[in-house]
Amino acid sequence: MEPLQAAPSTLEASSATAFSKVTGGVSRTQTESTSNVLSQALSGRPMSEGRATTAWSQRTSSLLGVQIVSTGSYVPDQIVTNSDLQNLYGCDPGWIEQRTGILRRRYAASDQATSDLCIEAAKRAIFSGNIDPQSIDLVVVGTFSPDYLCPTTANLVQHALGLDAAAMDVQAACSGFVYALTTAAQYIATGNSKMALVIGGDCNSRIVNPYDQKVAPLFGDGAGAVLLTKGDAEQGFLCYQIGSDGSGSDLLDRKCGGSRFPFTPDAVAEGEHFLQMDGRSVFKWAVNALTQTVELVLGKSGLSVEDVALFILHQANMRIINHATQHLGVKPSQMYNNLQEYGNTSAGSIPIALDEAFQKGLIRRGDPLVFSGFGAGLTWGTAVFRW
Repeated sequence: MEPLQAAPSTLEASSATAFSKVTGGVSRTQTESTSNVLSQALSGRPMSEGRATTAWSQRTSSLLGVQIVSTGSYVPDQIVTNSDLQNLYGCDPGWIEQRTGILRRRYAASDQATSDLCIEAAKRAIFSGNIDPQSIDLVVVGTFSPDYLCPTTANLVQHALGLDAAAMDVQAACSGFVYALTTAAQYIATGNSKMALVIGGDCNSRIVNPYDQKVAPLFGDGAGAVLLTKGDAEQGFLCYQIGSDGSGSDLLDRKCGGSRFPFTPDAVAEGEHFLQMDGRSVFKWAVNALTQTVELVLGKSGLSVEDVALFILHQANMRIINHATQHLGVKPSQMYNNLQEYGNTSAGSIPIALDEAFQKGLIRRGDPLVFSGFGAGLTWGTAVFRW
């Protein structure tokens, strides 16, 4: 006997009614549009296949009274140059440099996983800030290449460091660090955490197909960490936006390994456990994500591009960065890039660059910084953060 089910029309009607009760001052057009989306989702019809449909939201938030007191980063010892990739997999080193700006990247050793990279970055942040590890009561790790599907990488970090702390992962791919940082900041601002260890790290060399000459050369391994605690009223997020456009979810994904497509011998044989990307579509979307969201958070912060001390953007591709920064009018002296040395380290890219910039004395108390991460999901996280 089949289980009882409400007719699709009944579900759609009830959802639209429930939605209308909470829309308040939202316009009729917006209400109808959102109701249509809900009805389409409930009907089981595909909402979108392979093309992002982002209409950039104007919704932002701010969160002051938090500060970063220390930074640290770690990249593995193994350096893999473009010439190495040519010798191993036939990749064209000239194409890699011209199309991406990447000269070399780091690969984890065979006995290293994402947690090992994160642990080392965390140790360096703790040492650099002369922080008592016992004061850390929260660990948030942004990663999309965890050691295991379960438990979380944050659990492993917490145990390895001997911390008396809650621990959780945030999975927002290359936006993961900004997502993790804004998540931890909520706990700090409300007094539910005194000192949070926030890490972005990925071991991308394990999830890319080394023979995929358009994807594998882009990525490297690494992790960065910060320690977040209470700050002055002027410090913290002047404005930030974290966002999602799931209509582009299959532009950049790892299909196999979850509950929808579990690992099977056939799936692995077909390489469906590797990361795949529609590079051209992601490129166009990423340029828009950078320009639109940076303009938005700066405008709502009451700042101009000239007011920003340093832009620390996700290190995905120099062509993406150059397109966006030229449109925005960002001066080279306002940028910190290390893509040429490490490639795309996903959630690790912003905190690694942040640590390097801080250690070089490029960041001072009171400086407005801009962070922007963007990637699979599709997700983005862009913020104006006052140091």
